[in-house]
Amino acid sequence: MDWESRTFLCALLSSAYTGTLAGNLCIVWAVLQDPRLQRLPMYILLGNFSWLEISYVTTTVPRMLSDLVSPGVPISFPACFLQFYFFLSMGATECLFLSAMALDRYLAICHPLRYPVLMSPHSCWVLASSCWLIGFLWFIVPVTLISQLSFCGPTLDHFVCDPAPLLAASCTPAPQAENACYALSSLIIFATILFILASYVLVIRAVLRLPTGARRHKAFSTCTSHLAVVGLFYGSGMVNYVNPAASGASGKVVTLFYAVGTPLLNPLIYSLRNKEMKEALKRIL
Repeated sequence: MDWESRTFLCALLSSAYTGTLAGNLCIVWAVLQDPRLQRLPMYILLGNFSWLEISYVTTTVPRMLSDLVSPGVPISFPACFLQFYFFLSMGATECLFLSAMALDRYLAICHPLRYPVLMSPHSCWVLASSCWLIGFLWFIVPVTLISQLSFCGPTLDHFVCDPAPLLAASCTPAPQAENACYALSSLIIFATILFILASYVLVIRAVLRLPTGARRHKAFSTCTSHLAVVGLFYGSGMVNYVNPAASGASGKVVTLFYAVGTPLLNPLIYSLRNKEMKEALKRIL
């Protein structure tokens, strides 16, 4: 890659990273500073989700920028697998948080009278903590198996330590590691997306029974924003993680999109369009 291309990509990634940090930090700050938002389950989950997006993009983009500025400097083996573990774990955690948000909307719209009891702030924090814990334990087995492989050469044909390039760089076939990664990726992707879709079928059915007006419009607005985020994340994630042995130029583009593009777009299409969030930001900024 020539100097002009590296400079362009470096500027593009830096802008995307800055925008992602700014958008998601605003959401986290608003939730932390607004006492009302701190008590609402929807915003407790949003605050956690935004912090997850900050962590998710920080796992990969600083290293990408370092590679563009100083090409030819390889990442160390421990650093590569640390990135690999956190990148996969945060992806699994994001699947779980999207499911938790779908559950929250289902309970709020379909069971409004029981919602304060079913989704109290304490219950919401337990749910959020469970998402973090399960997400960071989910890929322990495949990460351990892949870390024990022998690799041919010191470099990967990729800009992220991801299952596909690591499996492709292995000197010997690794069916156990590949199958474990395939099975766990497929399970968490399909289980959570089916749960989300089922929740929103019930939500949309309940919303259609509401009389036309502001309440119905607000419910539809919240649902469409969430489904847009779900579509972006799962649409790109399925390409790589349901078949972890796939690699190539198309895989790199998809990885770049869900590693950088999706965290940048999420605050814009999901949280910052929310009226209560915008009012909270106006009060604290």
